[in-house]
Amino acid sequence: MVLIGQESEASKVAIVTGASRGAGRGIARALAAHGCTVYVTGRSEHEGDAEMPGTIHATAAEVTQAGGLGIATRCDHSKDDQVKALIERVIDEQGRIDILVNNACAVSDALSAPGQFWEKPLAIGNMIDVGVRSGFVASWYAAPHMVKQDRGLIVFTSSPGAMHYCFGPAYGAHKAGVDKMAFDMGVDFADAGADIAAVSVWMGALATERLLAMMEAMPEQLAHLEGTLESPDYTGHVVWALFNDPEMMRFNGKTVIGAEVGKEYGITDTGGGFPPSVREGTGAAPPVYASCKVK
Repeated sequence: MVLIGQESEASKVAIVTGASRGAGRGIARALAAHGCTVYVTGRSEHEGDAEMPGTIHATAAEVTQAGGLGIATRCDHSKDDQVKALIERVIDEQGRIDILVNNACAVSDALSAPGQFWEKPLAIGNMIDVGVRSGFVASWYAAPHMVKQDRGLIVFTSSPGAMHYCFGPAYGAHKAGVDKMAFDMGVDFADAGADIAAVSVWMGALATERLLAMMEAMPEQLAHLEGTLESPDYTGHVVWALFNDPEMMRFNGKTVIGAEVGKEYGITDTGGGFPPSVREGTGAAPPVYASCKVK
């Protein structure tokens, strides 16, 4: 694994939402490897609080063990007042927010169950609220502080499911929504002349607890994923490289493929090689939005 930007790590403050498990847990761990103070948010404080294992306290401990400082902060990202309190706490304790990773999402096992979207619980639509709207709310509260300090990076975790069918309309709307949100936030940051980038990152198929369980339960349907999985930590190293890039603003408003950007930076995954681009397996490409604007 290539670690980038060691010279200024210690003072950087990151928030990773939805970090009890999965991608958020890996991203928090990776930022810790660069010495970051990481606020780990989520609702799971005890095992059994969610369908899948993992808690904010366990992730925070891993962050500290990895070389950073992990601070577990319970936050229900469907509650605006709790998000407001989270941002206020970080500013009170650290005085700044350097990196915000919007990863919180209400994912249910029912999402990948057989059947059409109307045959599944209505609750699968919650990922549009805790996913799209919650990312907007966290960014809305964090942005003024980033503008004041004139440096920051807001990242949305996304996937090629924004551009091809994957798990149905709720999942697709979530991913497409955060991609467009990054673009529009980027326009506003550019208009303000702020050195802040909003970027949506397409992750690959991640070796998370949830996907590994799905592969075990559906070996034939998911056999094509064997040997292609990306570590949950990889995106965190890409995020750190983006933040430390002197030309970070070239990514502002963009949706990027994490594996491709990582390869550009020379970041290898845990096995020593570069993870495959999701472009290869899906044929999907990140959206390119029109540059015109109406205000």
